[in-house]
Amino acid sequence: MGPLNPALGATQAPPVMEARRWLNEARLPEDLPLLNVSQAAPTAPPPLPLREAMADAVLNDPPTHLYGPVLGLPDLRAELAAQIAPLYRGTVSDRNIAITSGCNQAFAAVVATLAGAGDNVILPLPWYFNHEMWLKMQGVEARALSTDDSLIPDPERAAALIDDRTRAVVLVTPNNPTGTEYRSEVMDAFRDLARRRGLALIVDETYRDFHGEIGAPHGLFSDPDWDDTLIHLYSFSKAYRLTGHRVGALATSPARLAQVEKFLDTVQICAPQLGQRAALWGMRNLKDWLSQERLETLARRDALTAAFQRVPGWELLGAGAYFGYARHSFDQPSDTLAQRMVSEIGVLALPGTMFAPKGHPGADKEMRFAFANIDAEGISELGNRLSGYTP
Repeated sequence: MGPLNPALGATQAPPVMEARRWLNEARLPEDLPLLNVSQAAPTAPPPLPLREAMADAVLNDPPTHLYGPVLGLPDLRAELAAQIAPLYRGTVSDRNIAITSGCNQAFAAVVATLAGAGDNVILPLPWYFNHEMWLKMQGVEARALSTDDSLIPDPERAAALIDDRTRAVVLVTPNNPTGTEYRSEVMDAFRDLARRRGLALIVDETYRDFHGEIGAPHGLFSDPDWDDTLIHLYSFSKAYRLTGHRVGALATSPARLAQVEKFLDTVQICAPQLGQRAALWGMRNLKDWLSQERLETLARRDALTAAFQRVPGWELLGAGAYFGYARHSFDQPSDTLAQRMVSEIGVLALPGTMFAPKGHPGADKEMRFAFANIDAEGISELGNRLSGYTP
């Protein structure tokens, strides 16, 4: 192969792709259709009115096919700011917003402005694996912050991990992989810690639209000086089923956006124009539809909670957004168990070992079940298969 960047070589293979390889290599049970609970992305297309608006843009809006502004379509930036401000009861303008090619790119862009090789960023466990992977590729240490059975990170425990090379703390809420929603007071405490220690607080709210509470998930934007500490990440992909069109966003200070712009221009120039137009149309026209999507997702969360109450050998630790996160009591590691479940009961899930450093205590007894693509009936069937399974 020739020369290889050692940081890239040391990074794990993409977990979802690894799970697909298990699926390709497995011999599925003949009488059990696959229950794929491995990926947290809707497989259904966008609603028909949105697809029609996208088709119209392709046919009749010539700039859809051209480069656009590096920081995103002005109308989309303004619309997102206009919706964030009242939701969070804060002051946000289009000068705080950048549109990115998915939320993963938003994370990569802000990390590029914050940290370099030898620095570190604090990630609560279990972590979203792509965050850890990007940090490792850049030579930035992902400093693991352990959590207890509540799955809620502790600011005091985080404070003990900070040194002179720490650049940021990352919170994902509702959480991937656990589904746990962080209380407003927890968010405030992390904001205060980050501000006191001169760090950035990166808050990834990819799954904000499926939060269990009505109203503002937290009060961070109500702080008039929010952009001196908070960097907020968002994704349109889950809300409007635009995963293949790669549209995300970030909110931060105008000064940091000037640095973000350098990264975006070098990596991709601009987010896909069609996806941006789709996101804008969705924000303006699909409020009621999205409200129903939220209610359906919450109903699936409740169905998953009920299903696990009747499954011996499993304890559900967290549930929310698209996820349930559970602990098993079987005498084998979760990565082995996950591979066996594919061929023995037709269930594809991701082991906790994919969401933690190698050898981290407890991860080998944990597993993520993503229910974005199975309804209440499918969730009940998942419970049935797990109930009758003794590996």
